[in-house]
Amino acid sequence: MFDSKMLLVILAIALVIFGTKRLRTIGTDLGAAVKGFKQAMNDGESEEKVKQLKQETDADFASGGGANSVPREAEVKAPPKTNA
Repeated sequence: MFDSKMLLVILAIALVIFGTKRLRTIGTDLGAAVKGFKQAMNDGESEEKVKQLKQETDADFASGGGANSVPREAEVKAPPKTNA
């Protein structure tokens, strides 16, 4: 749809309208906004993962530890293993 010639014409028009200093400022601001947006998205995803893990852990404790839990009595009463 857009050729490289069209893009160069658009950039030249923007340069004439805004000037080099203003375009540099706009580019810097736009880059900082994109970087901040990506960081916020990553922080949001990590917070969701932490909340989900906490909910799963709380559910395991509430249900008695889940399928992988071993009662304390079984741990204490198990005979020690020997290498003989």
